[in-house]
Amino acid sequence: MKGVMRFGKKGKLSPWYIGPYRIAKRIGNVAYELELPQELAVVHPVLHISMLKKCMGDPSLIVPTEDIEIKGSLPYEEIPVQILDRQVRKLRTKEVASVKVLWRNQFVEEATWEAEEDMKKKYPHLFGSDESADQGTKYLLSAL
Repeated sequence: MKGVMRFGKKGKLSPWYIGPYRIAKRIGNVAYELELPQELAVVHPVLHISMLKKCMGDPSLIVPTEDIEIKGSLPYEEIPVQILDRQVRKLRTKEVASVKVLWRNQFVEEATWEAEEDMKKKYPHLFGSDESADQGTKYLLSAL
């Protein structure tokens, strides 16, 4: 499923780094243990070197921990807004129905294809009854 995000903020304006935090000790060649504050107790203190950046001392780049709004459960889940399209793909032995989902705070170009069955279970309100789906459809009448 789309939309898992950490540290509570989302999008272009979310901070790339938080801190600064002191290194407690080096673990192996590529991992470090940090001295994290109590607010970040849910985050594992051992991080790969690729997740760290040397602090150059510019106070404008430091994001206070209070602004991050970390919660007990770290994942952030996107909320679907609308079903844009539907398709059925034929596999060797079965057919799989997919729907194109527009997510909250996303552009139409960023819509994703999801399994229709899973979306109906999780978000039944997005799928109207068959009668309501036919109400907006126009039909041609035979001239015979």
